[in-house]
Amino acid sequence: MSLRINDTIPDLTVETDQGTMTLHEFVGDDWAVLFSHPKDFTPVCTTEFGAVAQLADEWKKRGTKVLGISVDGVEDHKKWKRDIETASGANPGFPIVADEDMALSKAFDMLPAEAYLPDGRTPNDTATVRAVFIVGPDKKLKLSMTYPMNVGRNFAEVLRALDGLQTAAGHGVATPANWNVGDDVIIPATVSDEDAKAKFGDFTTVLPYLRKTSLKGD
Repeated sequence: MSLRINDTIPDLTVETDQGTMTLHEFVGDDWAVLFSHPKDFTPVCTTEFGAVAQLADEWKKRGTKVLGISVDGVEDHKKWKRDIETASGANPGFPIVADEDMALSKAFDMLPAEAYLPDGRTPNDTATVRAVFIVGPDKKLKLSMTYPMNVGRNFAEVLRALDGLQTAAGHGVATPANWNVGDDVIIPATVSDEDAKAKFGDFTTVLPYLRKTSLKGD
């Protein structure tokens, strides 16, 4: 069964390089970003883990926890983190799940149920384990992105999307294309003009179903 937007994520118990935890326990009352990789000690993934480590202050500012996922083991994760820090100059202080049984990868529909790890496997054997999931404090999936192995993820876009999700949840609005914090937002079509005026003050009607307003103070 595919995990869809607004589904509650499974409360799996996972092993990480920082100990055993459940996914719901990890998320707690915060937002969370889960990002997965097909194998440790691979070039593109190493740059991505470094990019996430460099953004530690940005995640903290947004009340967001970060959880890496790979189907390699805990000891490999610990060794790989030294390479990540060497390459990026930043300490990857977030935990990495050792998804050796692929339970998490399969539960999040990143791998088919019949997938297994062959002896001498290469990253191609787990190529579809290449995704980003943003989870809300309610433990529900808010956003997912999937990338091929040869294209590094843009974590500035992950931050932008996280900002959009948090803004939408906090203010009852939507965000337009290419939105960034401080830009005008969209008033949902379900909100009447009268209620929009009461809640947001002035707004601009571009089309009968497209109304924009600014969030004062943001």
